[in-house]
Amino acid sequence: MADLSRRLAAEALGTAMLVATVVGSGIMADRLSDDVAVSLLGNTIPTGAILFVLITILGPISGAHFNPVVTMVFALRKELETSAILPYVLAQILGGIVGTLIAHAMFDLSMLQISETVRTGSAQWSAEAVATFGLLLTILGGLRFKTEAIPMLVGLYITAAYWFTASTSFANPAVAIARSLTNTFAGIRPIDLTGFILAQMAGALIAAAFAAWLFAESRNEIPPIIPEGTERP
Repeated sequence: MADLSRRLAAEALGTAMLVATVVGSGIMADRLSDDVAVSLLGNTIPTGAILFVLITILGPISGAHFNPVVTMVFALRKELETSAILPYVLAQILGGIVGTLIAHAMFDLSMLQISETVRTGSAQWSAEAVATFGLLLTILGGLRFKTEAIPMLVGLYITAAYWFTASTSFANPAVAIARSLTNTFAGIRPIDLTGFILAQMAGALIAAAFAAWLFAESRNEIPPIIPEGTERP
């Protein structure tokens, strides 16, 4: 695995590019259509596509977490050293904020914004828990059965989750924080962050516990000792 500085650069860059895609495609989609469904589709497809790209090119460097709850779960699984947890999370959060600023700059908008989009209530929180549960289950299942497919699995999952969850599947505290700093299509009020982040953490922890049972390797039975010269049945 790469040294910590390169891993943190990959996490910051990946999260920045992810957020720039989410916020930027939301702005573009909103400008091109007055139909919210069409705008959401225009926001969905680029997000799923960029996840495939980012996980493919940056996964070999940092693991391509781009998400504090993914980092949390990998730390609990002893697959990330304790000393790297806080640096990973800070890199993700700062990278996400930079991604929002980049999106604003590309569309000639005010750089500093605070979202006014209301996203709160039990339906939104349960949707975030479900979205994050599914994301972690997808990642852990991919690790267990088909590692090389993880970029596609995550990209396709998020594409689907945009549409089957009431919250449009943030599933990521760093992305949620970054999206609170844009008063555009993808925004969320800062006051609504606490509920989202708690729901995301709950969903991730439940997924980790469930995956540990569901994807556990079966214990191979110890083969019987057969005396030399004896034919096997």
